[in-house]
Amino acid sequence: MSTKPVLTLTDAKRIAAAADVEALRNNWRVVVAVVDDGGHLLYLQRSHDTQFGSVETAIAKAYAAIAFRRATKTSEDAVLSGRLIHLALPSVIPAEGGVPLLIDGIVVGALGISGVRSSEDGQIAAAGLAALNQLT
Repeated sequence: MSTKPVLTLTDAKRIAAAADVEALRNNWRVVVAVVDDGGHLLYLQRSHDTQFGSVETAIAKAYAAIAFRRATKTSEDAVLSGRLIHLALPSVIPAEGGVPLLIDGIVVGALGISGVRSSEDGQIAAAGLAALNQLT
């Protein structure tokens, strides 16, 4: 029988809390979305004054990161360098802020951030990812 690590709700809340600390440190209002390995929403957090359009965007970034098992920045960089095929791929969000979450080298979910500039979303996502890495 095969076993694999699982992203728990407790893990998701710790990741979101670390991302929130980075956002608050910079006075950025964002939405934090964590999905499981099937792309299903596990945890969502929205600053009270963040635009509501960022809710679906954060979820979409997390979904894209788990669907393609790579950071959404990969697609952003590809589009910016002229590889427009990324715009036609299903569920791709070519904007930084979505990252896959790994435990013991296995993709267990993803984190999506939306609400500020793409690079700032990425900075916040990196803080959440670092919190997961401290847990494993």
